Amino acid sequence: MIVSPKFALSKTLGFGIYVHWPFCETKCPYCDFNSYTYNGKIDEAEVLSGYVKEISYLRYLTGPRSVTSIFIGGGTPSLMLPSTIEALLRTIQQAWHVETWAEITLEANPSSVELNRFHAYRSAGINRLSLGVQALNDVDLKKLGRLHTAHQAMTSIDIAASTFPKFSFDLIYSRQDQNLNDWYSELSLALSFYSQHLSIYQLTIEENTLFAEKHRTEKLRIPGPELADDLYELTQQMTTNAGMPGYEISNHAVPGQESQHNLLYWRYGEYAGVGPGAHGRIILNGRRFALFNEHRPVQWLAKIIENGNALVEFSELSQSEQADELILMGLRITEGINLERLACIGGVKPKNRKVLELIKQNALIYSPNLKALRATKRGRLILNKLVLELATSLETL
Repeated sequence: MIVSPKFALSKTLGFGIYVHWPFCETKCPYCDFNSYTYNGKIDEAEVLSGYVKEISYLRYLTGPRSVTSIFIGGGTPSLMLPSTIEALLRTIQQAWHVETWAEITLEANPSSVELNRFHAYRSAGINRLSLGVQALNDVDLKKLGRLHTAHQAMTSIDIAASTFPKFSFDLIYSRQDQNLNDWYSELSLALSFYSQHLSIYQLTIEENTLFAEKHRTEKLRIPGPELADDLYELTQQMTTNAGMPGYEISNHAVPGQESQHNLLYWRYGEYAGVGPGAHGRIILNGRRFALFNEHRPVQWLAKIIENGNALVEFSELSQSEQADELILMGLRITEGINLERLACIGGVKPKNRKVLELIKQNALIYSPNLKALRATKRGRLILNKLVLELATSLETL
């Protein structure tokens, strides 16, 4: 039975808060995130005051909500003092009702300074740590511009496992000079640690990064498409065999240990974004809005002081825009896109002819019990093309 779009929009998948800390000790050469070099001159109290004012404004917009997840990302938010994080979480708890079981994640690096703060972060209320390990050998860590050593990375994993109820760490593959044997050995080591979640990303060359310039001048060579696909396939086999199957194109977990905050994004739920460059998707009076903050920290804070918010975009999303976003996010996860929900939110469905064509090409699979379209292994390898083909085949109900 098709329900009305209004009902579908009001059916909650949870409500999340994302907080962006844009500062780092150094800018990684592959990174195109909204981040800036931390030079020791950041006034944390001033930034916190900006967060507090912005949270107050967002609470005014959303009204009372039950928060199911909080994610503090960056940048390198573990450069913040534990007292700053504690104050930030207290502000969120005062603005909304935070469920007692809510997942509260902090991104951290394995540097010696941050390692010494792990217990204090736990005391401040963090119950899930996400570690930016990226590689488990010193040669590749240096190539990636990371400041920690492999020994520090492994020490941080041990401490995280004994300190936080949940933790995850990131790895990057398809790195320069990497082959299948290298990656097999490294991933085997990663899987030997006590971890219930791994985020494993393929190195991609992003515009306006140091790696992009090196790649353009052929000073940086990364594996070609065929080897990159083989590395991806090896990753899927090894993580599945270890009991940590991929639930999203780059994320693997023991069943039940998936990142609830990230699932909120991929399932096209609601979340408020706090901090420079933060995005949000919130539903007000049955209508979904996109929010986007000023990305430059100094200008962000100036707007906060002047206006109480730093929004540069606050626009209602059309049904077709919502349908496109739902497809883009939903095809990333193994559970796929629920067609009834797509119909409710977007008022559309994919053309049967296109769906059958993509199924014959072994790019899509239909799950009758879930009424969902899911990307196959082959489909995930061509995900951008698959999303485009499906999105351009939509027809109005």
